[in-house]
Amino acid sequence: MTAKVIDGKAFAAKVRAEVAEHVARLKEANGLTPGLAVVLVGEDPASKVYVKNKHASTIEVGMSSFEHRLPADTGEAELLALIDQLNADPKVHGILVQLPLPSHLNSELVINRIAPAKDVDGFHISNVGLLGTGQKSMVPCTPLGCLMMLRDHHGKLAGLNAVVVGRSNIVGKPMAQLLLGDSCTVTIAHSRTKDLAEVCKRADILVAAVGRPEMITGDMVKPGATVIDVGINRIERDGKAKLVGDVHYESAAAVAGAITPVPGGVGPMTIACLLANTMTACCRANGLAEPEGLTA
Repeated sequence: MTAKVIDGKAFAAKVRAEVAEHVARLKEANGLTPGLAVVLVGEDPASKVYVKNKHASTIEVGMSSFEHRLPADTGEAELLALIDQLNADPKVHGILVQLPLPSHLNSELVINRIAPAKDVDGFHISNVGLLGTGQKSMVPCTPLGCLMMLRDHHGKLAGLNAVVVGRSNIVGKPMAQLLLGDSCTVTIAHSRTKDLAEVCKRADILVAAVGRPEMITGDMVKPGATVIDVGINRIERDGKAKLVGDVHYESAAAVAGAITPVPGGVGPMTIACLLANTMTACCRANGLAEPEGLTA
């Protein structure tokens, strides 16, 4: 068996195109332009690249992009005051504070200062609680992207056995909640799970988000299962730097029915879903129907 490759890059392009269509309709019918504000504190190289990509993608789909770049020594009061200003700005529908923040800033305090309705990262404690109780919320982008790809591949997910390897607040836990919401039977596993291989082999859907390079191997995959690899790890192989996931791709692809590659799988969906969340936030703020297929 050779697994079908789930092309996240192509799927993300499709999502961005759908968002762009909705933006155009909003402008024409309602005179509204969704706006995304991104706040970057400091000079972290990876964060600067992410913010640049988010800005370009936001402009590409016709949204307004508001960038706020602050020096690394920015005080907490100044950062919180900026968030308050963005919360009150009707042109801003989504707010994202790029993580990680410099060590002197309290990330939880900062994230929870964002108005829940504008929290397009889905990290605010109110959105976490709403998602956990099955209510309408802003959903973290990476799990939302995984769910979209799974729905596209399977159609309905009801009744499937899903195993999520990883228990982070950013991916593992919300991913499990989303799968429960689609009526899967869900197990959350992690690096300390006993008989992890046997647990994984029961999965019709196996989501790897544990942060360990190539931890999930082919002998841990049920034949025909769908494998979603959220991991992205830099390793050195044969004297060269390489990006690999949490899944050993070659061995898993020989067993699975479908699999996401790394790179080019889940990664591109994160920014696409950030744009989708900003669109959703704009619609909710103005009492308009949410775009179908772009929410959980």
